[in-house]
Amino acid sequence: MDGAPLPEGPPRAFARVHALVLLGPPGAGKGTQSRQISRKFGIPEISTGVILRQAVREKSPLGLRAQVVMDAGHLVPDELVCSIVEDRISKPDCDRGFILDGFPRNTAQARFLDALLRRRKLGSALAVSVNVASDSLRKRLSGRQTCPQCGTIYNVYLHPSQKEGICDRDGAALTQRRDDSEESIRSRLSEFESLTRPVIEYYRQADLLREVDGNGSPEAVTTQLFSVLKDL
Repeated sequence: MDGAPLPEGPPRAFARVHALVLLGPPGAGKGTQSRQISRKFGIPEISTGVILRQAVREKSPLGLRAQVVMDAGHLVPDELVCSIVEDRISKPDCDRGFILDGFPRNTAQARFLDALLRRRKLGSALAVSVNVASDSLRKRLSGRQTCPQCGTIYNVYLHPSQKEGICDRDGAALTQRRDDSEESIRSRLSEFESLTRPVIEYYRQADLLREVDGNGSPEAVTTQLFSVLKDL
């Protein structure tokens, strides 16, 4: 009918925030917490790392370009990552909001995200930093194993599977990411301090940062996160 109001879009998961940015060093548990937030609030988790690894497995042009860089434990160039993010958040499932895990990893990417959200009239992102002591990080990373079928993450030191090397859920053989080697771990932690630590300060200065203690159990970290998010 002419003049009839258009139907409203789906309500946001949070009243004042559309984009959540999970920050923290490699091994902080961002992926685990992102999945918990996604399930509770019904918004997608966008992991640039997952997207890139899928591209590598499929040997797409992007995957072939990214593989050499990722195998060395370095970061994929900004222009590729930014293009991936822009394309992904244009999908309909992001209309209620979304979670970014692994992006932005430097201040240039943070500025890109700010501009992208403004252009799409989505306001500012809220960043949540998951803080973990460095000695715990190394144990988490060097002992991490992943199920290639269901994505469940184990740790030989902290959370081993019931049968060594086998997923409890589907019986698949567990794998270790190439970038969880000792050499790559050192490189990744060094790059976090030099490139991503300034992103935390970027959001802190804009009063768009919240922090949680990531040294406890995953369940304890989730409780802290939900407490932070309930007032958004």
